[in-house]
Amino acid sequence: MSMGPDIAPSPNVSITYCRLCNWLLRAGWMGQELLSTFGAELGSVTLVPDDTGGVFEVRVDGTLIWSRAEQERFPEMKELKQLVRDRIAPGRDLGHVDRKDTTS
Repeated sequence: MSMGPDIAPSPNVSITYCRLCNWLLRAGWMGQELLSTFGAELGSVTLVPDDTGGVFEVRVDGTLIWSRAEQERFPEMKELKQLVRDRIAPGRDLGHVDRKDTTS
């Protein structure tokens, strides 16, 4: 029995990371956090190894939402969750992630 082509349901988050820089653990952790937060809304999270020095990009359905090259840093988990939420579930409250830090 054929189930059709092997295409991940939408939305898909892909995290492209530099394999040479050993950023697999960071990419994996971020993917795990996104799945924990958006498990009901996401179709898949894909980790994409790359040999281009220093690349770290996050895309939602092919649209770039974070690039280490453009931002000159890695995303904080809070901001990554907010960026993903804004794409896949704009009305969703992220609880403590959306609250401002009042300790300063």
